[in-house]
Amino acid sequence: MSHDQPAYGLWLLVILNSAVFILFAFSFFKPATTRDWRSFGAFSAFIVALFVEMYGFPLTLFLLSGWLQTRYPELDILSHDAGHLWSTLLGAQGDPHFGPLHIASYVFLGGGFWLLSSAWSVLYHAQRRGALATTGPYARIRHPQYVAFVLIMLGFLFQWPTLLTLLMFPILLAMYGHLAATEEAEMHAQFGDAYERYVLRTPRFFPRWGHASSAG
Repeated sequence: MSHDQPAYGLWLLVILNSAVFILFAFSFFKPATTRDWRSFGAFSAFIVALFVEMYGFPLTLFLLSGWLQTRYPELDILSHDAGHLWSTLLGAQGDPHFGPLHIASYVFLGGGFWLLSSAWSVLYHAQRRGALATTGPYARIRHPQYVAFVLIMLGFLFQWPTLLTLLMFPILLAMYGHLAATEEAEMHAQFGDAYERYVLRTPRFFPRWGHASSAG
């Protein structure tokens, strides 16, 4: 990328991209409880941190610039492509936008948003009936919405890793694990044995392929 066309300092793009992805996720997740807002807020913070470095100020490249330019003397540290650090570190050639990691990131992003949408639809109708959500994605795992957020974040990390988002990711994993446990305690108190039977046949985060729970 030519420096006549700046790769960074594009704060309008930071705002627009952050708003698009946050609102897109909001339209599927529709937080209603304090717990919902907490999980959605953490996801939103990750998205903002990502796009600030992608288009605003490249903090990670700035902090690693000495090491990067020593190890990769031909690297144009101010170019947008330099932000695709996995491509640089793996020695990939050509446009990083067409590399396998970037393509994989689209799969994770698409799968995450699809799962978020599918899970919300099932949960919405179950809540209206005052029943457990045990169909669709909930027949495979107990917390598809949290898994969806993790898939989306992984997709972005495949594209554009930064020190801040890499640091935030395990913290968010721990947070979602804690929120899942809290949610399960509430569901157990509300639905009792029905929820216990659901827990016994349905994994928390990782599906058992070839086996799906049925509505109890």
